[in-house]
Amino acid sequence: MPESAVRPAGTGADGATASLERLRTALAAGGLGLGVAGADDPAAEPAGPREAEAARPMPPRRRREFLAGRLAARRAFRAVGAECGEIPRAGRAPVFPPGSRASISHSAGLAVAVVSGERRAGPVGCDLELRPLPAAAARLVLDPTETAWTHAAGEAEAAARLLVLFSAKEAAWKAWQPSAAPERAGGTGGRAAGAPPVRGPRTLRALHARCHEHGVRVEDGGAALLVGVRPVAGGVFTWVVGPA
Repeated sequence: MPESAVRPAGTGADGATASLERLRTALAAGGLGLGVAGADDPAAEPAGPREAEAARPMPPRRRREFLAGRLAARRAFRAVGAECGEIPRAGRAPVFPPGSRASISHSAGLAVAVVSGERRAGPVGCDLELRPLPAAAARLVLDPTETAWTHAAGEAEAAARLLVLFSAKEAAWKAWQPSAAPERAGGTGGRAAGAPPVRGPRTLRALHARCHEHGVRVEDGGAALLVGVRPVAGGVFTWVVGPA
């Protein structure tokens, strides 16, 4: 993975949105539709009674992010030529239309979603992280080899590398086991309505991530996914490119 992938690019919500929008063509080439929405977007309102019911008890900030995530997902569906109404929840996971594959993530008031188009096969997962992780989080997320890599380039670089590995594992985890949240996770995955739960690791630390020039390879036993990485406003956006 190029070193530029772990360095900041742009600042603030506008910088993050611009960085994500520049990915639209590359994601479309990989069969993915992209949607982006801010928590202050006036269109971030419930699309139906089940979304309204889910959002009602949430604190105001969480409610805005939740609704922005649903709006981002609907925009992502439109990007692949599909329409999606309200997106209810099953536990913490969004329930998308039958047969669809999508993923939602949000951070610091910005939401992003990716949706698989008809010609794309394979799992879908994404993650957005616009805030740094505390150094103590490393022991919950990284194995010894990953920990050594994060510290190989000094203290300042270690924080950026930790965020990249955390986000890449999040994206892969949601692609493999989208029906629930891992014990150490942020953001939201999703599965098609009626799809059976997928068995997988209970923690991000159980996944193994290795960086190379094309992104991050995340392994779970004998399976492996390639995760793309893009620096976004001092943070990072990651998405599952496909099998590694």
